[in-house]
Amino acid sequence: MRVLPLLLTGSLALAALAGCGSAPPPQSVAQPAAPATDPDTLGSVPSSVDALYKYHIRQVEPASDRFTFQDRELSFYFRPAPDALHMQVENRQGRVVWIDWDRCEFIDPDGNRGRLAHATTRWVDRFSVQSSTQIMGLQRYSDDLLPLDYLIDPGTSDQQMHRPLLPEGASAPQYSGRDFGVDLVFRIDSQPRTYSFRFRVVSVLPR
Repeated sequence: MRVLPLLLTGSLALAALAGCGSAPPPQSVAQPAAPATDPDTLGSVPSSVDALYKYHIRQVEPASDRFTFQDRELSFYFRPAPDALHMQVENRQGRVVWIDWDRCEFIDPDGNRGRLAHATTRWVDRFSVQSSTQIMGLQRYSDDLLPLDYLIDPGTSDQQMHRPLLPEGASAPQYSGRDFGVDLVFRIDSQPRTYSFRFRVVSVLPR
């Protein structure tokens, strides 16, 4: 099994999460994000140097050949990768919105639904309340998403260690045709709103 430290997307600010038993203060980490690349319609996923296979992935809900979605409030861009699901979200309005991480869920490629981890989530935080993230008006925010259950005990390290979202070794072909995704809960004008996204492994090919 390959163990990966989670790499932050862009200049994501890190915030310490509070211990179990008390609700942590919200984070305020909205910032400009790097421009999104232009993916092909099947989403050829960038693989690691030693990968045996490469993935082609499609966004199936809401259907998009560019891994995007927007409404009046928010604009999303995704980039699935073997290590995690990379997300960029833009607040299109002039007032603050929040990502309610503690209510978000990840559906993994095995069909398991559970709590979601993102870049600042650590092994010690897996039973704690996760801080909400504030996105200021007209700002962008980038993060990396994965199932909370994929976190691995890093020992004495303070890094986030986790299983890969999609294996790149001999078991990779078994993932062809599988779906995975996220249900992201935002607070907009003090009301919760869920945005659901699903992705399908269209093919797994030898490198």
